[in-house]
Amino acid sequence: MENKKKGFIPVMLTPFKDNGEIDYGSLTHLTEAYLEAGAAGLFANCLSSEMFELSEKERIDAIKHVIDVVAGKVPVVATGTFGGPIAGQADFVKRVHDTGTQAVIAITGLLADERDSDDVFNANVFELLKQTPDIPLGFYECPVPYKRVLSAAQLGSFVETGRVIYHKDTCLDIQQIREKLEVTQKYPDFGLYDAYMVHAVESLKAGSAGLSCIQGNYFPELIVWLCDNYDNKAAAEQVQQVQNFLIDNMDVMHHVYPVVSKYFLQKRGLNISTFTRRDVGEFTPQVSMAIEKLYDRYDKLRSELDIQYQIA
Repeated sequence: MENKKKGFIPVMLTPFKDNGEIDYGSLTHLTEAYLEAGAAGLFANCLSSEMFELSEKERIDAIKHVIDVVAGKVPVVATGTFGGPIAGQADFVKRVHDTGTQAVIAITGLLADERDSDDVFNANVFELLKQTPDIPLGFYECPVPYKRVLSAAQLGSFVETGRVIYHKDTCLDIQQIREKLEVTQKYPDFGLYDAYMVHAVESLKAGSAGLSCIQGNYFPELIVWLCDNYDNKAAAEQVQQVQNFLIDNMDVMHHVYPVVSKYFLQKRGLNISTFTRRDVGEFTPQVSMAIEKLYDRYDKLRSELDIQYQIA
């Protein structure tokens, strides 16, 4: 399969003030940091953004703010489905699209109940497509409220409509990734972005459009570097080093997330509070120490790779 240039799509954080309000000044700086790191696009209003803890107005306002800051430099996608009747979900999809997004993302676990069959889910997807004419859509296999993973056949049937251009995959299975890529490879406007960094290099080599992972909320420039160098034979040893680093530090980056990523970005110089609206566990001194060790390990890796980028 011909390898095209890959892109990193950050799953954006939402910075809050210590009183719980959205900190739009910090959101500006964070958005600029993603762009300066080389992000190919942005995924706003996602799980990392604490989208379920935002009001409808806050969701729309935050998306608009990101799009204003981006100013057309890269495309922005954002979640537009939050459960309930398909007609209601379609209405919010239209509101999100009106902000200027390239595509509106549908949460697979909110288009059908967990006990519903694939037939029910598929029917709901096609009804959503019908009620949102001409709006480009995407899917996100979000783990909340439950994870519904699309089969290759399902994804292929949706992409075949010409309306689905984006998929954030969380199946955690490289064979399933390959099968999904096989059935969608003939659609040049479609891109599959993998979230699972354990097989990041394999996924990129298999033909995924890029990566969309929480690790980019610690060191976005490293994920961009991997997208740029995954198939560079001259950098094969360094690519394996990065892949091993991502695997070895997987647990520490997920524990008490996104508090920990905000703390990491603080250490990198970004003016961002660790406040989160979602209860993700206690940010203990032990957790803090683990993140500080991660910071030191990454600083060493960045020096070895000669990555000069600084967030602040």
